[in-house]
Amino acid sequence: MLQMTVNPYHFPLFFNPPKHPFYLTSLQWPAHPPISHLSPPLISPQGLQPQDLIFSSKLKLRGIEQTFVARMASLNNQSLKLKASRESPGPTQELTSQRLESIGEIENVDDVFNEMKHRFLSFKRHTYLENLECFQNLATAQAPKFMVIACADSRVCPSKILGFEPGEAFMIRNVANLVPPYENGPTETNAALEFAVNSLEVENILVIGHSCCGGIRALMDMEEEVDSSSLIKSWVIVGKNAKLRAKATASKLSFDQQCRNCEKESINCSLLNLLTYPWIKERVEKGMLSIHGGYYDFVNCTFEKWTLDCKGISTNEESGRYLVKDRVFWG
Repeated sequence: MLQMTVNPYHFPLFFNPPKHPFYLTSLQWPAHPPISHLSPPLISPQGLQPQDLIFSSKLKLRGIEQTFVARMASLNNQSLKLKASRESPGPTQELTSQRLESIGEIENVDDVFNEMKHRFLSFKRHTYLENLECFQNLATAQAPKFMVIACADSRVCPSKILGFEPGEAFMIRNVANLVPPYENGPTETNAALEFAVNSLEVENILVIGHSCCGGIRALMDMEEEVDSSSLIKSWVIVGKNAKLRAKATASKLSFDQQCRNCEKESINCSLLNLLTYPWIKERVEKGMLSIHGGYYDFVNCTFEKWTLDCKGISTNEESGRYLVKDRVFWG
């Protein structure tokens, strides 16, 4: 029997195509059907009339024309999109750029913590493991000799500049290394003081100020009326008496020199404020606790240290009565 092969993509209307989800019942057939369905069906010419074959051929030509027109329209559309993308970045490219920037920021953060990781591992190898017995003892208890109050400034690191080892100093850092008077109420600074003096029984309290202090500069530049919405100004007002003394003694000097004077004066004001705490004053009077001031000049890398002479001293900070002793200069 004679058989003829018919293009599976363009069946005549009288032929029922295979019922498969990839085939359509209209004249628009998929461009690339699954390979498993490419086997062309065999059709018997029996029963076909000449006009049926002619009509089928016309349908094939019409289908080809429609496919050609659709392909050309698709190509034109892609060309327009390409042209538009070249002319302006558009929101898509902006989003892509933002994503790339975010990825770059994440990588930078990873780099910072990778460096921190190497520092920690170096500390573990060269410090912790080489002094394992010391660190194991510290794991059970601490007995520091010093309570250090220093500024939060990143350039002032007491352990680095004075060489404190783990377990040697109990520390609290705040803006401008200030100690509020006892009557001001609880803060994280006097909470640390209470623990260091009453529980750890430290023998020395050291208040460390420094050059170019931003907190002291804010204090010196502040108006008489405190802006209650500013947390910084509400805090540094603790040193107002130091500001008044610096303005009085250095009134003819430049503002920078006045600030430097206030940096040192605020340390002494904090030393006097320490004596307003009953449990600190008691231990000082018994000779069990000493109070010291220190000034770190990181511009010239020098350090001044002095001790508050508490004999006959007035605990009223506003009186300004205080004496210092054992003043030394390192540099």
